[in-house]
Amino acid sequence: MKVGLVGKPNVGKSTFFRASTLIEVEIADYPFTTIQANKGYAYVRVECPDKKFGLTCNPNKGFCIDGNRFVPFELVDVAGLVPGASEGKGLGNKFLDDLRQADCLIHVVDASGKTDEEGKLCEDHNPLDDIKFLEEEIDKWMLGIIKNNWRKVLGLEDLSKVLSGLKIKPEEIKGVILKLGFEENPKKWSEEQLKCFVKELRKKAKPIVIAANKADHPNAQKYLEKLKEIGAIPCSAEIELALREAARKGIIKYIPGDGNFEVIDEGKLNQKQRQALDFCRSFLEKFGNTGVQQILNKAVFGILKYKVVYPVANQKLQDGKGKVLPDAFLMPPNSTALDLAYAIHSDIGKKFIAAINLKTNQRIGKDYVLEDGDIIQI
Repeated sequence: MKVGLVGKPNVGKSTFFRASTLIEVEIADYPFTTIQANKGYAYVRVECPDKKFGLTCNPNKGFCIDGNRFVPFELVDVAGLVPGASEGKGLGNKFLDDLRQADCLIHVVDASGKTDEEGKLCEDHNPLDDIKFLEEEIDKWMLGIIKNNWRKVLGLEDLSKVLSGLKIKPEEIKGVILKLGFEENPKKWSEEQLKCFVKELRKKAKPIVIAANKADHPNAQKYLEKLKEIGAIPCSAEIELALREAARKGIIKYIPGDGNFEVIDEGKLNQKQRQALDFCRSFLEKFGNTGVQQILNKAVFGILKYKVVYPVANQKLQDGKGKVLPDAFLMPPNSTALDLAYAIHSDIGKKFIAAINLKTNQRIGKDYVLEDGDIIQI
């Protein structure tokens, strides 16, 4: 599972990426700072089951803080997109191509309205226009792929093959056609029907979470309510990054996603640090959180409907080396116990007969549909 960060230049995508992954990336206030896609691991936050069992987990991947488990997934920060990217403008189709394998997109917009459509500094620009342009660019890109291969499309199966490189499943295509009431043969569609199909397919296959970034800027108040009306989540990647860096350096105690933090030693703060933390605290008091963790969780759980499942080797919740709850797997919706077995290792999948759900202490078969938070002994 892969999530892509998209948006025009200079909206804070690289800051959002770094805040989510703590990977060093180039950050600057000019267009196309990101030339090659930055790739790393961000984390969703869930309640760890270790405390319910009176244990302390030992994650192989990710980490756990005070009963909050952070499970990794791949996050890709793509270079800024500008209107006309599907026709080669800006840095062109290369960066749209980086999104081919993305299951979901996080569209970072500048809620302050202080960057124009190309990411250049300006007095005022409506971020709602940026949302429209990005959706249109992706639509044009997908439409271009279909049209470039139109002679190969003799039926629904051929259309599925053309779109398979975008990680679009045949059942998603069929579902959109059924929803629209179109004939199954694409060759019988009009130009408008084809465009309508692409738009609906993009919504289904490349769903978008909108991150209203720079919500800490005074000018953001002008647009935040309208952005929230269309489902955008206000955030400040800069504040989230500052808090995570301060926590990493031992200045504060902060759990990503929380609405507060604790200064470890007030006496050791200099005036600049104190002012910065006061600014961060005022933002948290106003918005409840920085929004970054909430956006990551919405993408993985709210949009993609993934579930966290913990495979273990015995009833002590350990693996073969005695580590407690060492693994947390993100599984797609409708995954079964057999799917989990194969996700662990192909040999385990091939030899799978049955497992035990340690939440219910019931024996389960290969067709058991996994639920969020299941602890499965295989």
